[in-house]
Amino acid sequence: MARNEKLSTGTLARGTITGLAVAQAGIVHLGHLARNRSGEEASEGQQARHEAELGRILFRALNRLKGTALKASQLLSMEAGLLPEGVRLQLARGFHQATPLNRALVHRVFRQEFSRDADQLFQCFDPQAFAAASLGQVHHAELHGGERVVVKLQYPGIATSIGVDMRMIRTLLQGLRLSTDLLPDNEIVERFMADIEYKLAEEVDYTHEADQLRWFGAHASLPGIFVPQPIASHSTRHVLTMQAVDGLHLDAWLATNPTRQARDRAGQLLFDWFLQSAFVWRRLHADPHPGNFLFQADGRIGVVDFGCTKTISPGFAAVVAKAWCAVLRHGPGGDGEALRHNYVDFGMISPNLSVDEFERELMPALASLQAWQIAPFRTSRFDFASRSPYPAFEATQQRKIARYMTGFRDEIPYFERAYLGLNHMLKALGAKVSTDNPWINRGASIG
Repeated sequence: MARNEKLSTGTLARGTITGLAVAQAGIVHLGHLARNRSGEEASEGQQARHEAELGRILFRALNRLKGTALKASQLLSMEAGLLPEGVRLQLARGFHQATPLNRALVHRVFRQEFSRDADQLFQCFDPQAFAAASLGQVHHAELHGGERVVVKLQYPGIATSIGVDMRMIRTLLQGLRLSTDLLPDNEIVERFMADIEYKLAEEVDYTHEADQLRWFGAHASLPGIFVPQPIASHSTRHVLTMQAVDGLHLDAWLATNPTRQARDRAGQLLFDWFLQSAFVWRRLHADPHPGNFLFQADGRIGVVDFGCTKTISPGFAAVVAKAWCAVLRHGPGGDGEALRHNYVDFGMISPNLSVDEFERELMPALASLQAWQIAPFRTSRFDFASRSPYPAFEATQQRKIARYMTGFRDEIPYFERAYLGLNHMLKALGAKVSTDNPWINRGASIG
């Protein structure tokens, strides 16, 4: 869809897109059932193909809705415990779908926000966006004093479409529920959706992002991490002007063939920043897309896009450290009573679930995930080039998790998203990183 069209179609048209997708998913599921008339469970291959087809239907609908629906597609794709693996992988395609505004709409945004044109606000403004995403796009510019800045423009209509889009996505997921038994209870899915809706509302308020830039710049930066600061005089709820950040995105930087030392140094910086964010500053940059990290020639890393952040409570940070420390000491199949207690503290299972049933039913389903989570901490220095992929849940595992899952603490999706994104970047870097720390390795208390 070209950005010189309206960003969002009418409610009736969007409802039609949603209804067709639900109907298509139902037809696909009936075909899947017909191919397995015997009543036996489908083979893993059949199940995977079925999930992928449902995912394609869901993604096509979200991609046609665009805007916040496409952003929600990205967020849902990072929730491994919520959706079947085949569906999740299809939704991840949302990271690669974005079309910039044309120049006339760029001009209109400035007139609406400042009652002035861009060339009056700035000494120099490039109307051609150098980056575009699902909610907005970014331009190079210079202030009248000569300072280089970047200007983030929100697509018109984005903020007002959130409520409508989230209702459409809820309808799609309800239709998906009729086509698979791998989703958790409705209440859990609704908690994820309500959280995504809340965070989208934050992301489209650029004054919130400006506040986060200021907070991270003042409280949560390490030597070597650069957080650009906002320019208040040139920012509004829908336009954010900030210091320019030099550097290359991860793939482009790796294409320059950096030395082993440079890759290890970058990996260590990213790893330390994550641990400090989670256990010391207790606020996470929770949008771990590699495009939000810029690798500079002097070894520094610039971090951008602070629209999605999450404050971590001391209690949650302590439970994570305690749970991972327990797995580290006893193994995924180790101290079942301690692990059950930790999962109760995470709000994920009922306190009435017995240790015996937890060990028999849930621990085997969770073992591969737990082993993957704590693998970097088993040695004092971990080579992320050898990092195994994030474990994909088989249908039987997904059913057990869905059956026993009663909820979650609201920090969990953000922590997992940030940790997964960190691991993806460190593996791409092939970095060797010192992972020893006082919280996970030695169970140090968290204030």
